[in-house]
Amino acid sequence: MNGILHVPGARLYYEVRGTGPVLLISQSGEGDARRTVDLVDRLVADHTVVTYDRRGLSRSVLDAPDAGATMAEHADDVHRLLAEITDAPADMLGCSFGAVLGLHVAIDHPGRLGTLIAHEPVAPALLPLAEREHHRRELADLQRLYRDRGLAEAITGIAGVLGIELGEQQTEPGLTPHPMDDRRRAGFDFFIRNDFSAVIDDTLDVTRLKDTATRVIPAAGRTTPRHVFDRRCAHELAALIGTEVAEFPGGHNGNLTHPRAYAARIRDLLRPRS
Repeated sequence: MNGILHVPGARLYYEVRGTGPVLLISQSGEGDARRTVDLVDRLVADHTVVTYDRRGLSRSVLDAPDAGATMAEHADDVHRLLAEITDAPADMLGCSFGAVLGLHVAIDHPGRLGTLIAHEPVAPALLPLAEREHHRRELADLQRLYRDRGLAEAITGIAGVLGIELGEQQTEPGLTPHPMDDRRRAGFDFFIRNDFSAVIDDTLDVTRLKDTATRVIPAAGRTTPRHVFDRRCAHELAALIGTEVAEFPGGHNGNLTHPRAYAARIRDLLRPRS
């Protein structure tokens, strides 16, 4: 099932597939509802999987094209989308930027999420102050690099920050290709210009994560270097809430490069606890 949900300031495009407990996948970067198709294909037998285009990406159109989007608006979109799909608490896989949205929902909308798998959240607020400010400046520098030198150099810079080895990632066989077409280029433009600023300006109150009713599972890719920004955030989140980091196959984009093994890991983590 495909649908359009009208939310304040935008129309959200979403897709629902499968049967079973509701699992929302909130993608990273420029990824839209179809970016995780290989992962979704391996989850629909026992989950009702919801994917969507974040506002400003692909088919999720802003009412005012130049309005942009704040982190609070993105997180409210997640809340409203899940309320449209189910009255019960849903599970959520948040990847990178999407993981931060899940943290906001866990704080601001009690009862909306049962379990949140927060894979390498790009959340400077989780880090010690000096490190936090360094990474905020780093994101602003990447925005300037994009404006001055273009997308190719910006992607190389982003990959370095997130510990992604471009062209050297191991993958499972038979993946669906995702060429750099006009839709992805437009998505990257909005993501870098707008959503980087949303991360820089984010006011996430991480202290409230210790009291949320949502079961939060910090996660990181097995091959993501331990020193890079996103993995550091996962470990700081784990220390904050008193748990361990769940390791996933692949690196920062393991949901794309290793969908079969990644789906198996999701099932393992979401299996009802005794």
